[in-house]
Amino acid sequence: MDTSRQLYEREATGWKRGLYDDVQHTFRAPIVNWIFRTLTANEPEFTRYLWGQVKPMFETAAFGRYTISYRDSVLSAVEDRHDLPVYRRETVGLSPAEYREAGAQLATFDVVIPRLAVLFETVDRLLQGGDVGTSPATDRAAAAPMPDWLDRDRGVSPSMTSFEGSELPIPETLDAVESFHGFDDGLPSIYRCLLQWPDLFESMWADIEPVLHDDAYDRARAVADDTVTAYVDSTPYSPRLAPDDLRGVGVDPETISELQALFAEFNRGSIETLLPAVPLLSAMLGVEGPREAF
Repeated sequence: MDTSRQLYEREATGWKRGLYDDVQHTFRAPIVNWIFRTLTANEPEFTRYLWGQVKPMFETAAFGRYTISYRDSVLSAVEDRHDLPVYRRETVGLSPAEYREAGAQLATFDVVIPRLAVLFETVDRLLQGGDVGTSPATDRAAAAPMPDWLDRDRGVSPSMTSFEGSELPIPETLDAVESFHGFDDGLPSIYRCLLQWPDLFESMWADIEPVLHDDAYDRARAVADDTVTAYVDSTPYSPRLAPDDLRGVGVDPETISELQALFAEFNRGSIETLLPAVPLLSAMLGVEGPREAF
């Protein structure tokens, strides 16, 4: 699998464009994440099968409650020991239009992160022969639809910095970001987005870096993991993504091995330090989503 290959939204046609539309509608965010773009470029038939298997997990009221719990658990764990700053426009030197755009783009990541966490945990478990839905919930929310208002139209499509290589500003800050998260092949999307506003990025990292190195963030990561695990264990749906299931629909052994490695990396690698940081960054611009369950 060539992870440098991606099928972007503007290039997608036919059912692939329809699948992208459905991912955006279901995730309630104006973005198709890298994982879907890469899978569709490399293994389109598998991606269509995958989405059909996991989609119901993202449409319930119970899932909506989980997204709120994920955000609140991370922020609460940090707030027990730290007062996160909330930036006013004047303090970060942005124009009104820049400040609104930065907040709207960051809100999109705030919407997507709890969804990606469940996707990675679910698919990784099943590809390794594990189970989901081991303790299926029996309350009404387990299968009821998610409220229409939750996370709908809360962000805008993110754009990324145009800087490349040696042109990148604030190199020491970028080195610190890559070192903390353990990335060695470039910055993830959230930081490439913030890098459009270098002064804002530098201020945010200066304020959040001590928090990320504190025990409070370790607790935040732990409770985030527990929240994801609890939802995946409680889902009443049973996606068919075990290796035997994939062989049964024509996926060859080599591709299965590549998929196992890909999702293991996303679910257990550097991403573990990254996903819970997004609610913190969102809160610093005052664009975090709801924190009280409906």
